Amino acid sequence: MAGRTRELCLLLLLGPCLGQQAALSPPCESEIYCHGELLHQVQMAKLYQDDKHFVDMPLTKAPGQVLQSFQELAKAHNLSIPRQQLQTFIQEHFQAPGQELQPWTPADWVDSPPILQKISDAKLRAWAGQLHQLWKKLGKKMKPEVLTHPDQFSLIYSQHPFIVPGGRFVEFYYWDSYWVLEGLLLSEMRETVKGMLQNFLELVKTYGHVPNGGRVYYLQRSQPPLLALMMDRYVAHTNDTAFLREHVGTLALELDFWAEKRNISLSSGGKTYVLNRYYVPYGGPRPEAYSKDAELAATLPEGARDALWAELKAGAESGWDFSSRWFVGGANPDSLSSIRTSKLVPVDLNAFLCQAEELMSNFYSRLGNDSQATKYRDMRTRRLAALNAILWDEEKGAWFDYDLENGKKNQEFYPSNLAPLWAGCFSDPAVVDKALKYLEDNKILSYTHGIPASLRNTGQQWDFPNAWAPLQDLVIRGLAKSPSPRTQEVAFQLAQNWIRTNFDVYSQNSAMYEKYNISSGGRPGGGGEYEVQEGFGWTNGVVLMLLDRYGDRLRSGTRAALLEPPCLAAALLPGLLLSLLSR
Repeated sequence: MAGRTRELCLLLLLGPCLGQQAALSPPCESEIYCHGELLHQVQMAKLYQDDKHFVDMPLTKAPGQVLQSFQELAKAHNLSIPRQQLQTFIQEHFQAPGQELQPWTPADWVDSPPILQKISDAKLRAWAGQLHQLWKKLGKKMKPEVLTHPDQFSLIYSQHPFIVPGGRFVEFYYWDSYWVLEGLLLSEMRETVKGMLQNFLELVKTYGHVPNGGRVYYLQRSQPPLLALMMDRYVAHTNDTAFLREHVGTLALELDFWAEKRNISLSSGGKTYVLNRYYVPYGGPRPEAYSKDAELAATLPEGARDALWAELKAGAESGWDFSSRWFVGGANPDSLSSIRTSKLVPVDLNAFLCQAEELMSNFYSRLGNDSQATKYRDMRTRRLAALNAILWDEEKGAWFDYDLENGKKNQEFYPSNLAPLWAGCFSDPAVVDKALKYLEDNKILSYTHGIPASLRNTGQQWDFPNAWAPLQDLVIRGLAKSPSPRTQEVAFQLAQNWIRTNFDVYSQNSAMYEKYNISSGGRPGGGGEYEVQEGFGWTNGVVLMLLDRYGDRLRSGTRAALLEPPCLAAALLPGLLLSLLSR
């Protein structure tokens, strides 16, 4: 299909334009935490360095009383409230953030989980023990008043305690929690995992999806859908089929949200395929980044602002908030104002959904429901065909996000381009070794401190030189699926690089971070909308996963085992020789 005709076809399939849909009523009605004059005045006054600070503050009285008092104050000053008066108002009507939460030590925490005995290097073993200790520091439990007076909090009540990422993130987050759960299961903390799963399942029952995080201002958007995978990992560790049977319908409900609210149809080779995208059809600034969103929108014509805010929310839904990945094709490819997340069909989202469909088929087979098992198996088959037809590039040996407006793939490098390997969403085993060549062609193996989020340095946190734990996992476990000893050896070397970076930074700072700067050695990451955060849930989880997988081989020092790129070929020789000998 010619490019222009294809574009028109896609525009018809996209349905109502984003600007029109941005007028929909938001799921969060709070005139304090989600929209309204009070939120606008406080955030634009920049009383706090981080906009998230204000929307995390609990109220001291009912919201109706607070709003009435604010309206009287605003009227007295003709809507131009002096800064000091505004600060006094906040002090009288709000509490400091975090007051609604209390520290929680998981009851199932044990002193010395078996994973520690799998780690040969004494320094790495001691470090893993310290990471295991961190679960106690990251444990949170909600106070009863969040249940009895929910309208006085932005926090969404959850019955069961949970593990948070850390730093400014004192509530749980959706996709972070998958890697946290993997780490908790390796720490033998099954009851904590079950409670966190129950929280997510209750959110699906209440809202039809898992919100981005545990606050009302996150209700407009979700995050990468990994709930079925969380259930799979829990059941694999516990064999708790009764829990699966009780909640499999809720897992199906979450996938319905993505199928109905985030689907996109497009044509190729005379066939129509259905894939998914990140898409949040609501305008208005993000409450937790209100002033930044408002200032960015002020650079655009007024009629374009709601569309920009909707795209920013879609970017936050992707988990990649923010990245040049979402700027491609915009007027300024390095500017956040060019964000167009919903105009791209992302590789990783569709890989996650493909994996979820396979897991759902397996769940229903296990539960004896053959018709539902067949339904999800057929859904996976259709998605696999769509991935191959729309996103796969045989020449380059990888999958690429598809640009709906321009009718072409975005061929920039992102670790997400290999997500189908991690998700097991491919039919030809040879694609794993093609992926290794793709990494070599993009010189990714030359980075010895981790795999960068992209090769473009825009100042955004999901771009170069930042590296993130979940992206390392996507590539490492994807490559490890190869039957080739050489490809498996590269997977190990990438794991060794990441462990070294995390261990070295921890040795210097006694802290784990959400992201790392892999240029000029390894150090805590930067860029984006806030300072790098310590904790850190998913970073700890990925380290424990790598130590579990390669604990007998990983080393803490800078001995010959930790090689720079020129020596990588030497590192691969043993695997290559083994391959030759086995023929």
